[in-house]
Amino acid sequence: MARFSFSISATDGRARTGTIRMQRGEIRTPAFMPVGTAATVKAVKPEGVRASGADIILGNTYHLMLRPGAERVSRLGGLHRFMGWDRPILTDSGGYQVMSLSELTKLTEEGVSFASHLDGTRHMLSPERSVEIQRLLGSDIVMQFDQLVPTTVSRDEQAAAMERSIRWARRSREEFDRGGEHAEQAALFGIQQGALDEELRRRSADGLIEIGFDGYAVGGLAVGEGQEAMFGCLDFAPQQLPVDKPRYLMGVGKPDDIVGAVQRGIDMFDCVLPTRSGRTGQAFTADGPINIRNARFADDREPVEPGCPCPTCSTFERAYVHHLVRSGEILGAMLMTEHNLWFYQRLMQRLRDAIGDHRLDAFATDFVSRYRR
Repeated sequence: MARFSFSISATDGRARTGTIRMQRGEIRTPAFMPVGTAATVKAVKPEGVRASGADIILGNTYHLMLRPGAERVSRLGGLHRFMGWDRPILTDSGGYQVMSLSELTKLTEEGVSFASHLDGTRHMLSPERSVEIQRLLGSDIVMQFDQLVPTTVSRDEQAAAMERSIRWARRSREEFDRGGEHAEQAALFGIQQGALDEELRRRSADGLIEIGFDGYAVGGLAVGEGQEAMFGCLDFAPQQLPVDKPRYLMGVGKPDDIVGAVQRGIDMFDCVLPTRSGRTGQAFTADGPINIRNARFADDREPVEPGCPCPTCSTFERAYVHHLVRSGEILGAMLMTEHNLWFYQRLMQRLRDAIGDHRLDAFATDFVSRYRR
C-alpha cells in the first residue's frame, strides 16, 4: 500500500467526502479524531474507541515528550504498541501546548525554550526536535512545528508569526525528509496561519504549497474568537489550500462547529470535548447537550439519548448514570465518554452520507436548528 493517498468520492457544494489511505488503515472523511493526549483516550479502552467508529486518534507531542518521554516510547516499540492502538495516529507538533501551558517560555528563531508544567525542568522544542519526537513516537501523520498567536494581537505580530511558521515549516519538511524512525509510513502536514486575515492566510497557504505537504491544516482558530468569526475565516481559508489534499481544522470542536466547517470544505477535526465533557457529566445529544448531574434525571428511565445505539444507551438508564456521576464513580465517566464518542462518530457518518447523497445543506439546517433549540 502507498504511504499516503487521499481520494474524494463525492462533493456537495464545498464539502467533500472521501478516504485517506495509509499503511495502518483507511480514514473516512470528514473524520473526527478523538484526542489521546497522554497515550490514552481518557476513560475508554482502545477497543471502545474503535467500536465508536473512529478510524484515527490524536496524540500529543508536548505531553508525551515530558512523560513518559519519546525515547522511552520508541524503546518500548512505539506509540501504537505502547497504548494498544493499531490504527493511524496523528500527533500534533507541541507548539500550542508550549505556548498555552508552559511558563517562562523564550521564543527565538531556533524554537521555543520552556519550563515543564510538571516539574519546571527546561526543554527546547524546535522544528527539528518536534519532528524527531513524532518520529520516535511512530506517528502516522506528523504535524509541522508552528507559532500560534491569539487573533487579538496586532496584524504585524500575526504576520511575523505566520512568516516564522513558514520558515519552521521548511525546516520541519527538511527534517522529515532526512528519514528516521518509521520513515516509510508517515505523512507530513503543514499548518496555515494568519489569524482572521484573508491576505495573511493566502500568503501562508502559498508558502506551504511551495514547500509541499501531504495535507494541510487550518491553524490558529478555536482559540476564543467565536463561531461567527471562525466561520468567516473558513469562508476563504480552506479554498486557499490544495483541493486534492486533506484539510484539517485543528482543535474543533462543538458539533455545530463541525457541521458548519464541513460545509466550508474541512475534512478532519479533533477536540477534547467529547471526552472532557463526558468526565464532567455532559452528554451530547441531537437535542443539544444535557447535564446528567441535574436532579431531573434522578428517576429518568430513558437512555442518555433515546435512539442512540451506543453500549451506554443500549444498556443503562439516565437514572443510573446520574447516580454514578453524582457519586463520583469511575464508571460514570466511562459510560458518558463512551456515549459522547459514539455521538461524534455517528455525526461524522451522517455528514458523509449527506454529502454522498447531495443533501448536506438540508441536513445541516435540520441538525443545527434541533441542536440549538
